[in-house]
Amino acid sequence: MFGSIVGLIIIGIVAGFVARAMVPGGESVSLSEKVVLGIAGSFLGGLLVRLLLHQPRGFVQVSSWIASIVGSVIVLLVYLRMQGRRV
Repeated sequence: MFGSIVGLIIIGIVAGFVARAMVPGGESVSLSEKVVLGIAGSFLGGLLVRLLLHQPRGFVQVSSWIASIVGSVIVLLVYLRMQGRRV
């Protein structure tokens, strides 16, 4: 369990930077916000993969990486919308 959480945090940091690069208007997000949003998106994506696909836990699964990036993009879009920024 601890390994999964650490893995999601590491993936989340990477996913936060990737999501920021993919979302227009995301350049105004600070470094700390990218990290926090990436980690939140990583947990969201990891949860969705486990619920929908019944994937076993693991750090280097492609589905976990993709889901973390997608989750980070979703969280970033919601965050920008809540801040009143146009996307």
